[in-house]
Amino acid sequence: MTLLITPSGQACGATVTGVDLSRPLDAASVKAIRAAWLEHHVLAFPDQVLSDDDLERYTRCFGDFGEDPFIAPIEGRQHVIAVERRADETSSLFAETWHSDWSFQARPPAGTCLYGITIPPVGGDTLFANQHAALAAMPDTLRRRIDGRIAIHSARRAYAPDGLYGASDRKGRSMVIRPSKDAEHTQRHPLIRRHPESGREGLFGCFGYIIGIEDMIEAEAVPLLMELYQWQSREAFWYRHRWQPNMLVMWDNRSLLHAATGGYAGHHRLLHRTTIAAA
Repeated sequence: MTLLITPSGQACGATVTGVDLSRPLDAASVKAIRAAWLEHHVLAFPDQVLSDDDLERYTRCFGDFGEDPFIAPIEGRQHVIAVERRADETSSLFAETWHSDWSFQARPPAGTCLYGITIPPVGGDTLFANQHAALAAMPDTLRRRIDGRIAIHSARRAYAPDGLYGASDRKGRSMVIRPSKDAEHTQRHPLIRRHPESGREGLFGCFGYIIGIEDMIEAEAVPLLMELYQWQSREAFWYRHRWQPNMLVMWDNRSLLHAATGGYAGHHRLLHRTTIAAA
Protein backbone atom coordinates (compact mmCIF):
# COMPACT_ATOMS: atom_id res chain seq x y z
CA MET A 1 0.00 0.00 0.00
CA THR A 2 1.07 3.57 -0.72
CA LEU A 3 0.34 6.18 1.94
CA LEU A 4 -0.66 9.64 0.76
CA ILE A 5 -0.12 12.25 3.48
CA THR A 6 -1.71 15.65 2.88
CA PRO A 7 -0.79 18.38 5.40
CA SER A 8 -3.66 20.53 6.65
CA GLY A 9 -1.88 23.80 5.89
CA GLN A 10 -2.56 24.85 9.48
CA ALA A 11 -0.25 24.76 12.51
CA CYS A 12 -0.38 20.96 12.61
CA GLY A 13 -2.45 18.09 11.25
CA ALA A 14 -2.53 15.95 8.11
CA THR A 15 -4.93 13.61 6.30
CA VAL A 16 -3.76 10.09 5.47
CA THR A 17 -5.20 8.00 2.65
CA GLY A 18 -4.06 4.89 0.82
CA VAL A 19 -4.35 2.57 3.82
CA ASP A 20 -7.12 0.24 5.05
CA LEU A 21 -7.08 0.21 8.84
CA SER A 22 -9.60 -2.63 9.00
CA ARG A 23 -6.73 -4.94 8.02
CA PRO A 24 -3.54 -5.70 9.97
CA LEU A 25 -0.70 -3.33 9.08
CA ASP A 26 2.77 -4.45 8.11
CA ALA A 27 5.83 -3.05 9.88
CA ALA A 28 6.67 -0.63 7.05
CA SER A 29 3.20 0.93 7.16
CA VAL A 30 3.32 1.33 10.93
CA LYS A 31 6.75 2.97 10.65
CA ALA A 32 5.50 5.40 7.99
CA ILE A 33 2.40 6.33 9.99
CA ARG A 34 4.46 6.86 13.14
CA ALA A 35 6.83 9.16 11.24
CA ALA A 36 3.89 11.18 9.91
CA TRP A 37 2.35 11.28 13.39
CA LEU A 38 5.55 12.71 14.89
CA GLU A 39 5.83 15.27 12.11
CA HIS A 40 2.20 16.45 11.98
CA HIS A 41 1.08 15.59 15.56
CA VAL A 42 -2.50 14.75 14.53
CA LEU A 43 -3.52 12.45 11.67
CA ALA A 44 -6.98 11.96 10.15
CA PHE A 45 -7.86 8.77 8.28
CA PRO A 46 -11.13 9.22 6.35
CA ASP A 47 -13.34 6.44 4.96
CA GLN A 48 -12.34 3.74 7.45
CA VAL A 49 -15.07 1.24 8.32
CA LEU A 50 -13.81 -0.11 11.64
CA SER A 51 -15.08 -2.42 14.35
CA ASP A 52 -13.94 -2.07 17.95
CA ASP A 53 -11.61 -5.01 17.30
CA ASP A 54 -10.06 -3.05 14.43
CA LEU A 55 -9.72 0.06 16.57
CA GLU A 56 -7.99 -1.88 19.35
CA ARG A 57 -5.66 -3.66 16.92
CA TYR A 58 -4.65 -0.36 15.30
CA THR A 59 -4.03 1.24 18.70
CA ARG A 60 -1.72 -1.60 19.69
CA CYS A 61 0.47 -0.89 16.65
CA PHE A 62 1.75 2.17 18.51
CA GLY A 63 2.05 0.94 22.10
CA ASP A 64 0.22 -0.67 24.97
CA PHE A 65 -3.23 0.51 25.98
CA GLY A 66 -3.18 3.42 28.38
CA GLU A 67 -5.32 3.66 31.47
CA ASP A 68 -8.51 5.73 31.15
CA PRO A 69 -9.42 6.74 34.71
CA PHE A 70 -12.81 8.12 35.73
CA ILE A 71 -14.65 7.07 32.54
CA ALA A 72 -16.21 3.61 32.20
CA PRO A 73 -15.42 1.55 29.09
CA ILE A 74 -18.22 0.40 26.83
CA GLU A 75 -19.86 -2.93 27.61
CA GLY A 76 -17.70 -5.92 26.74
CA ARG A 77 -14.48 -3.89 26.37
CA GLN A 78 -11.69 -2.87 28.70
CA HIS A 79 -9.96 -0.27 26.53
CA VAL A 80 -12.70 1.45 24.48
CA ILE A 81 -14.71 4.34 25.87
CA ALA A 82 -17.63 6.11 24.23
CA VAL A 83 -17.52 9.86 23.76
CA GLU A 84 -21.23 10.43 23.35
CA ARG A 85 -23.85 13.13 23.55
CA ARG A 86 -27.53 12.45 22.94
CA ALA A 87 -29.61 14.74 20.76
CA ASP A 88 -31.63 15.91 23.78
CA GLU A 89 -28.75 16.17 26.24
CA THR A 90 -28.46 19.37 28.25
CA SER A 91 -25.41 18.62 30.44
CA SER A 92 -22.28 20.68 29.91
CA LEU A 93 -20.19 19.84 26.86
CA PHE A 94 -17.54 17.25 27.67
CA ALA A 95 -13.87 18.31 27.32
CA GLU A 96 -14.51 21.77 25.90
CA THR A 97 -11.50 23.34 27.65
CA TRP A 98 -7.94 22.92 26.41
CA HIS A 99 -6.05 19.95 27.86
CA SER A 100 -3.62 17.11 27.20
CA ASP A 101 -5.29 13.78 27.96
CA TRP A 102 -4.63 12.52 31.48
CA SER A 103 -1.59 14.77 32.04
CA PHE A 104 -2.14 14.22 35.77
CA GLN A 105 -0.86 10.63 35.52
CA ALA A 106 2.68 9.67 36.51
CA ARG A 107 3.22 8.49 32.92
CA PRO A 108 0.75 10.44 30.77
CA PRO A 109 -0.36 8.71 27.57
CA ALA A 110 1.54 9.09 24.32
CA GLY A 111 -1.55 9.44 22.19
CA THR A 112 -5.27 9.06 21.68
CA CYS A 113 -7.28 7.41 18.91
CA LEU A 114 -10.84 8.61 18.29
CA TYR A 115 -13.18 7.03 15.75
CA GLY A 116 -16.26 8.82 14.45
CA ILE A 117 -19.40 6.67 14.34
CA THR A 118 -22.38 9.06 14.49
CA ILE A 119 -21.31 12.52 13.37
CA PRO A 120 -23.74 15.48 13.30
CA PRO A 121 -24.09 17.42 10.04
CA VAL A 122 -22.99 20.62 11.81
CA GLY A 123 -20.60 21.53 14.62
CA GLY A 124 -18.53 19.26 16.82
CA ASP A 125 -15.10 20.27 15.49
CA THR A 126 -12.07 19.34 17.59
CA LEU A 127 -9.39 22.00 18.04
CA PHE A 128 -5.70 21.13 18.40
CA ALA A 129 -2.92 23.50 19.47
CA ASN A 130 0.70 22.77 18.55
CA GLN A 131 2.78 23.16 21.71
CA HIS A 132 6.12 23.02 19.91
CA ALA A 133 5.03 26.04 17.87
CA ALA A 134 3.67 27.78 20.97
CA LEU A 135 7.01 27.47 22.74
CA ALA A 136 9.05 28.49 19.69
CA ALA A 137 7.02 31.68 19.25
CA MET A 138 6.83 32.55 22.95
CA PRO A 139 8.14 35.96 24.01
CA ASP A 140 11.43 35.74 25.90
CA THR A 141 9.89 37.51 28.90
CA LEU A 142 7.28 34.78 29.37
CA ARG A 143 9.71 31.95 28.65
CA ARG A 144 12.11 33.16 31.32
CA ARG A 145 9.29 33.04 33.87
CA ILE A 146 8.47 29.38 33.15
CA ASP A 147 11.93 27.99 32.29
CA GLY A 148 12.82 25.19 34.69
CA ARG A 149 9.47 25.37 36.46
CA ILE A 150 7.67 22.19 37.54
CA ALA A 151 3.88 22.09 37.19
CA ILE A 152 1.61 20.33 39.65
CA HIS A 153 -1.04 18.30 37.78
CA SER A 154 -4.26 16.94 39.23
CA ALA A 155 -7.69 15.77 38.02
CA ARG A 156 -9.44 17.28 41.05
CA ARG A 157 -11.11 20.17 39.22
CA ALA A 158 -12.74 17.76 36.77
CA TYR A 159 -13.18 14.34 38.38
CA ALA A 160 -13.18 14.77 42.16
CA PRO A 161 -16.63 14.19 43.74
CA ASP A 162 -17.13 17.97 43.90
CA GLY A 163 -15.50 18.60 40.51
CA LEU A 164 -16.97 19.66 37.17
CA TYR A 165 -17.93 16.07 36.34
CA GLY A 166 -18.58 15.11 39.94
CA ALA A 167 -21.72 14.04 41.78
CA SER A 168 -23.78 17.08 40.73
CA ASP A 169 -23.10 16.42 37.03
CA ARG A 170 -24.23 12.82 36.68
CA LYS A 171 -27.95 13.39 36.02
CA GLY A 172 -28.75 13.31 32.32
CA ARG A 173 -25.23 12.74 30.99
CA SER A 174 -24.89 9.95 28.42
CA MET A 175 -21.21 9.30 29.15
CA VAL A 176 -20.54 7.11 32.18
CA ILE A 177 -18.16 9.24 34.24
CA ARG A 178 -16.93 7.90 37.58
CA PRO A 179 -15.79 10.71 39.90
CA SER A 180 -13.47 9.63 42.68
CA LYS A 181 -11.33 10.95 45.52
CA ASP A 182 -8.41 9.47 43.54
CA ALA A 183 -8.72 12.58 41.37
CA GLU A 184 -7.23 14.60 44.21
CA HIS A 185 -3.80 12.98 43.76
CA THR A 186 -1.05 15.10 42.21
CA GLN A 187 1.83 14.51 39.81
CA ARG A 188 4.66 16.82 38.79
CA HIS A 189 5.87 17.44 35.23
CA PRO A 190 8.05 20.22 33.74
CA LEU A 191 6.19 23.03 32.00
CA ILE A 192 8.78 22.74 29.23
CA ARG A 193 9.94 19.26 28.31
CA ARG A 194 11.48 17.39 25.40
CA HIS A 195 9.33 15.08 23.34
CA PRO A 196 10.49 11.54 24.19
CA GLU A 197 10.66 10.49 20.52
CA SER A 198 11.43 13.58 18.48
CA GLY A 199 13.51 15.37 21.11
CA ARG A 200 11.82 18.70 20.34
CA GLU A 201 11.10 21.07 23.20
CA GLY A 202 7.48 21.96 23.82
CA LEU A 203 5.02 23.06 26.44
CA PHE A 204 3.27 20.27 28.34
CA GLY A 205 -0.19 20.59 29.81
CA CYS A 206 -2.12 23.69 30.80
CA PHE A 207 -4.32 25.30 33.45
CA GLY A 208 -7.15 22.94 34.29
CA TYR A 209 -5.19 19.80 34.93
CA ILE A 210 -2.36 22.03 36.21
CA ILE A 211 -3.34 23.32 39.64
CA GLY A 212 -0.10 24.98 40.69
CA ILE A 213 3.64 25.42 40.21
CA GLU A 214 6.21 23.89 42.53
CA ASP A 215 7.87 26.40 44.90
CA MET A 216 5.45 29.18 43.91
CA ILE A 217 2.59 30.51 46.01
CA GLU A 218 -0.90 30.24 44.54
CA ALA A 219 -1.30 34.01 44.23
CA GLU A 220 1.69 34.04 41.84
CA ALA A 221 1.18 30.67 40.15
CA VAL A 222 -2.43 31.08 39.05
CA PRO A 223 -1.95 34.37 37.14
CA LEU A 224 1.15 32.92 35.46
CA LEU A 225 -0.71 29.74 34.49
CA MET A 226 -3.60 31.79 33.10
CA GLU A 227 -1.21 33.97 31.08
CA LEU A 228 0.45 30.83 29.76
CA TYR A 229 -2.96 29.31 28.92
CA GLN A 230 -3.90 32.36 26.89
CA TRP A 231 -0.62 32.14 24.99
CA GLN A 232 -0.50 28.41 24.26
CA SER A 233 -4.11 28.30 23.04
CA ARG A 234 -3.73 31.15 20.52
CA GLU A 235 -5.38 30.55 17.15
CA ALA A 236 -2.00 30.87 15.42
CA PHE A 237 -1.13 27.42 16.82
CA TRP A 238 -4.43 25.72 15.88
CA TYR A 239 -5.56 22.96 13.64
CA ARG A 240 -9.37 22.81 13.44
CA HIS A 241 -10.51 19.28 12.68
CA ARG A 242 -13.86 18.72 10.99
CA TRP A 243 -15.26 15.25 11.52
CA GLN A 244 -16.81 12.81 9.07
CA PRO A 245 -18.47 9.46 9.79
CA ASN A 246 -16.01 6.53 9.59
CA MET A 247 -13.01 8.75 10.24
CA LEU A 248 -10.22 7.79 12.64
CA VAL A 249 -8.13 10.53 14.20
CA MET A 250 -4.99 9.93 16.26
CA TRP A 251 -3.10 12.66 18.07
CA ASP A 252 0.04 13.09 20.11
CA ASN A 253 -0.68 14.16 23.68
CA ARG A 254 3.01 14.91 24.17
CA SER A 255 2.99 17.78 21.69
CA LEU A 256 -0.59 19.05 21.59
CA LEU A 257 -3.45 20.48 23.53
CA HIS A 258 -6.97 19.82 22.29
CA ALA A 259 -10.51 20.96 23.02
CA ALA A 260 -14.01 19.92 21.97
CA THR A 261 -16.51 22.36 20.46
CA GLY A 262 -20.29 22.29 20.34
CA GLY A 263 -22.70 23.66 17.77
CA TYR A 264 -24.63 20.43 17.17
CA ALA A 265 -27.54 20.77 19.60
CA GLY A 266 -30.39 18.47 18.63
CA HIS A 267 -28.08 15.90 17.02
CA HIS A 268 -26.70 12.66 18.42
CA ARG A 269 -22.88 12.35 18.41
CA LEU A 270 -20.95 9.15 19.13
CA LEU A 271 -17.24 8.36 18.87
CA HIS A 272 -15.18 5.49 20.28
CA ARG A 273 -11.85 6.21 21.90
CA THR A 274 -8.71 4.32 22.89
CA THR A 275 -5.55 5.53 24.60
CA ILE A 276 -1.95 4.78 23.65
CA ALA A 277 0.27 4.37 26.71
CA ALA A 278 3.63 6.06 27.08
CA ALA A 279 6.47 3.82 25.85
